[in-house]
Amino acid sequence: MDFSSFVTSLGTSFLIFLVLMLLFTWLSRKPGNTVVYYPNRILKGLEPWEGGGSRTRNPLAWIREAMASTERDVISMSGIDTAVYFVFLATVMGILVLSGVMLLPALLPVAITDDSLAKTAKAKNETFSDLDKLSMGNINEKSPRLWAFLIATYWVSFVAYYLLWKAYNHVSALRAEALMSPDVKPEQFAVVVRDLPPVSDGQTIKEQVDSYFRSIYPDTFYRSMVVTDIKEVNKIWEELEGYKKKLARAEAIYADSKKSGSTEGTRPTNKIGFLGLVGKKVDTIDYCNEKIKELIPKLEAEQKATLREKQLPSAIVFFTSRVTAANAAQSLHAQMVDTWTVTDAPEPRQLIWSNLKIKFFERVTRQYLVYIIVALTITFFMIPIGLISAFTTLDNLKKYLPFLKPVVNIDAIKTVLEAYLPQIALILFLALLPKFLLFLSTIEGIPSQSHIVRAAAGKYFYFTVLNVFIGVTVGGTLFATFKTLEKHPNSIFTLLANSLPGNATFFVTFVALKFFVGYGLELSRIVPLIIFHLKRKYLCKTEADLKAAWLPGDLGYATRFPGDMLIFTIVICYSVIAPLIIPFGVVYFGLGWLLLRNQALNVYLPSFESYGKMWPHMHARVVTALLLYQVTMFGFFGAKKFFYAPILIPLPILSLLYAYVCSKKFYRSFATTALEVASRELKETPNMENIFRSFIPASLSSDKIDDDQFEDALSQVSRTGSMA
Repeated sequence: MDFSSFVTSLGTSFLIFLVLMLLFTWLSRKPGNTVVYYPNRILKGLEPWEGGGSRTRNPLAWIREAMASTERDVISMSGIDTAVYFVFLATVMGILVLSGVMLLPALLPVAITDDSLAKTAKAKNETFSDLDKLSMGNINEKSPRLWAFLIATYWVSFVAYYLLWKAYNHVSALRAEALMSPDVKPEQFAVVVRDLPPVSDGQTIKEQVDSYFRSIYPDTFYRSMVVTDIKEVNKIWEELEGYKKKLARAEAIYADSKKSGSTEGTRPTNKIGFLGLVGKKVDTIDYCNEKIKELIPKLEAEQKATLREKQLPSAIVFFTSRVTAANAAQSLHAQMVDTWTVTDAPEPRQLIWSNLKIKFFERVTRQYLVYIIVALTITFFMIPIGLISAFTTLDNLKKYLPFLKPVVNIDAIKTVLEAYLPQIALILFLALLPKFLLFLSTIEGIPSQSHIVRAAAGKYFYFTVLNVFIGVTVGGTLFATFKTLEKHPNSIFTLLANSLPGNATFFVTFVALKFFVGYGLELSRIVPLIIFHLKRKYLCKTEADLKAAWLPGDLGYATRFPGDMLIFTIVICYSVIAPLIIPFGVVYFGLGWLLLRNQALNVYLPSFESYGKMWPHMHARVVTALLLYQVTMFGFFGAKKFFYAPILIPLPILSLLYAYVCSKKFYRSFATTALEVASRELKETPNMENIFRSFIPASLSSDKIDDDQFEDALSQVSRTGSMA
């Protein structure tokens, strides 16, 4: 990419960001849009704007509020997991800032004053960009100048070690403080028990579980809840809830018709065939009432049948002490690990009930099968990613699609396409992956939503790194040098190494496009705003409909964190090779910290709370990026035929040792809850009955719930603890 295309890319991206930021300032001040821009505050009973009305509000007040907000503010509005995400953003930004402080003033003058590219261009009759002169590619082979780059490689590594260690300590303290909270959290009094052994004759699963845990924890065992197959009862419950919503909508439409038309109004009707398009026409209100009356006894009957006849070999066990629950979750209960498997319970809203029945060896088998599928998918995805990187260049487009020549040869179009085409194609291609990876993580048998998100984020990270960072580099180089490789196949590693500086410009524009356009769309929320107003005008008839139309999701860790890690991996791997990329990485994470701070405080609602369990996975991915950086640098120094390149060999070893020490020191407290943390006093005696009932699935809840009806779900043993 030449310099004019590079400047065009940055300039237009920045212009788009400014337009989107001005749109946000204008649209967010309109009272009718507050539910789109401030839903988190509204749901917590707070005013959308802090101080002053919308008209007197400073257009840049959101920046001041985000900058002034503390970690406590983030935790109170969005929880520990969100606060931990900001620790990640601050840490990687700190790594890049401290790296850039040394690398930019030290390496750029060293690179620009050498003449390797000029010599190569003269010998091969080629051209090169002025930007390329600012990279390590402009340093001659075996040059003493390479010492500066070697020292810089060590500097970046040690900065990363130091800041990551500080962050791990900080997040550990955050997690401990949250778990020591005097507030009663239901999941702290429960454990998930899977892989129950076969039941003895004359004994129910409930009796088996109760007797087993009561014998081990006689003083603190409360009761158990046997897990059941709720697939069928869920269907009926969802159908019933659907008719209740439809009835509420029909009654609202009928009430509106009385106001706008005759006093009698017009009763809504609908067809009962496929998608409401065919079949008999019926009165909607009467029809929904009939279906509700029909489904209620059907649901109650299925609830009883589910609880009595569809029990599964797993259970939720409750204790009156959170110390006992924490102790049980990290203890080996049976001599054989494939029976009586006990783990800590997630929040009730997180439980994936259908996965609790999967047995030990089936879970292990599924896990390895998913790993194989992911590995194969990554391998086969590298082919289309490589093709995208090769074919979305203008030269290749003109070569393989000659009919486009008249269009792409126009200067204005050529400049824009060269600046954006490959990056947009890559971003759109990556958008197809997340749902597939979440599906794969679910079928592994993982029992909680937060764990599924962590697993999917890990898979997505390796997808993006292997397919984008490595795929673009390798794919573009192989296509560009195919004829050379035919003649000299042994030169592949040298060609790949020499292609790294040339790819730096592509990745700089990729990063710029991500933070300017991506964060501009994030802040302005144009798409959610349009969808909300369309739904409000044409679909929403009740308050419930209206709330569902504007209710936001969470930050989307499964895709957001891997996307951030891709940028960090790109920036750190090119930080010494092409130091000019560092400021773009700093702007990406700095702008992300600022904008997402605003979104966390005002917009997004956490869909789960895992008390920072995501952090060890974040830390491991950052260390992985660091390892990739160190290996890349060793290879590049080898390509430069630098005699002292082996001095870098200790770095990957040091990184592996560092990761091992961190894992041994910190990880255990994230996998389980430390007993000293769980032993802190509560501000009130826990209501064990409420804790128990919070775990009952919505489809099994009933106003008529009692111990006789749910005798197979409730323990009939003597109950200890408060019944307040």
